[in-house]
Amino acid sequence: MSEAAQTSRRLYQTGQSAFERGDYREAVQSLEKAAALSARGSALGGEIQTWLVTAYEAAGQRAEALTLCRQLVRHPSSEVRKQNKRLLYILEAPILQRRPEWLNEIPDLKSLTEAEPQDRLGTASSKSSQRRPQTFNQPQEPLEVNRRENTGFLWIALAVALGSLIWFGWFA
Repeated sequence: MSEAAQTSRRLYQTGQSAFERGDYREAVQSLEKAAALSARGSALGGEIQTWLVTAYEAAGQRAEALTLCRQLVRHPSSEVRKQNKRLLYILEAPILQRRPEWLNEIPDLKSLTEAEPQDRLGTASSKSSQRRPQTFNQPQEPLEVNRRENTGFLWIALAVALGSLIWFGWFA
């Protein structure tokens, strides 16, 4: 394997890792470098470029994603063509408008100061936190098992399993 191919593979893996971590800008940079070093018409080159399409979209570079995806629909590899036809279908789908009542707004909690433990909601009061936990040291009675009901179930399960083996063994 040539040095360019090894570097391309390393950058490709770096781009995948960055994408999976949610660092889309780093993913785009690594995948662009990997794509430049790989043979664009090869299966690996197509795979790298397909990842680049998704990284572009995730990084908010929709125009670049669409342009590259449209090019990859004509890639020499049938698998790359098929994947990018699916991606293009998704990318060109209309963006649905969402009503404000369908969304939950998450407040920014950075501005809150650290409160005292007793002032926090959802925490136990100081009196209850000083209580000792209950311990259960009394011996417990053993559970009685109704063996007659359990054996009935076992016979049914055994009959079904045996019937399945016979059926699939003879008619397979």
